[in-house]
Amino acid sequence: MTGVSRVVDVDGIPVSALLQEARRPRAVVLALHGGAAHSGYFDYPGRPHLSLLRTGSALGFTVLALDRPGYGSSAPHGGELAPVERRVDLAYTAVDRLLASRPRGAGVFVLAHSIGCELALRMAADDRGSDLLGVEIAGTGRHHHDDAVDILGVRHNESWPRPAAGSVRDLLWNPSHLYEDDVVGGARFASPSPSYEGVVARSWPLVLPELAPLVRVPVHYSLGEHERVWRSGPAALADIASLFTASPRVVVDEQADGGHNLSIGLTAMAYHLKILSFVEECVLARASAARERPGRAS
Repeated sequence: MTGVSRVVDVDGIPVSALLQEARRPRAVVLALHGGAAHSGYFDYPGRPHLSLLRTGSALGFTVLALDRPGYGSSAPHGGELAPVERRVDLAYTAVDRLLASRPRGAGVFVLAHSIGCELALRMAADDRGSDLLGVEIAGTGRHHHDDAVDILGVRHNESWPRPAAGSVRDLLWNPSHLYEDDVVGGARFASPSPSYEGVVARSWPLVLPELAPLVRVPVHYSLGEHERVWRSGPAALADIASLFTASPRVVVDEQADGGHNLSIGLTAMAYHLKILSFVEECVLARASAARERPGRAS
């Protein structure tokens, strides 16, 4: 079984997604793709072992892979979606309408990749974010890897970008042996990016430290062992974890044999199982908190 395509209207803007439901979901996992991609990133054709939708639903979680604002059906409206508040409202409203009366179990957990983490953390930092079960951010950071500094020309006191030797493809897909041959390059889920994402990319290293302290739900942060866009390793993981000062729990993980695209690499199953385990822990934590609330009948 593969994800079912859905489209809902949000104030005249069509928003699309892939949805795969569990019969009695433990929770809903909202998956937000990265840049220059669409929701198919989480359900690669012909590779069920790479699919977050299939793995999640098999383990009792409904998975909703949203085409972020400016992607999928909303692509023609990308120029209208530069305001941050508009994008956050669009995402929240779209999720409510896409799920409608469908069971949500313990609630909604947000999993985001790369530049999709901007929307995830803005949703979590919003007043509505306290209702989320938790957040997973992956393939992001606030300090670029040395290779990215050279390729993107991201240096202190210099504007972005000033490309040097190498290519963005090298950063995203090397080492290539970490992926199936037909997956490298992402042609089957590639998509033009909305114009506002250039601003998001340039400002992200400054925005991340501003948003993180506003997140009040559990956070999981993942980087691949071979991440080349952002600095990786224990120090980088600890640096990001330290930003989430209001979160009740922060867990970090380095995915062995993982590259930038964790949800589509050969270790995608291992990565997804780790995150779904964290989601389950968030489900149990919420149930425990509900039992301990004052005034609960004995």
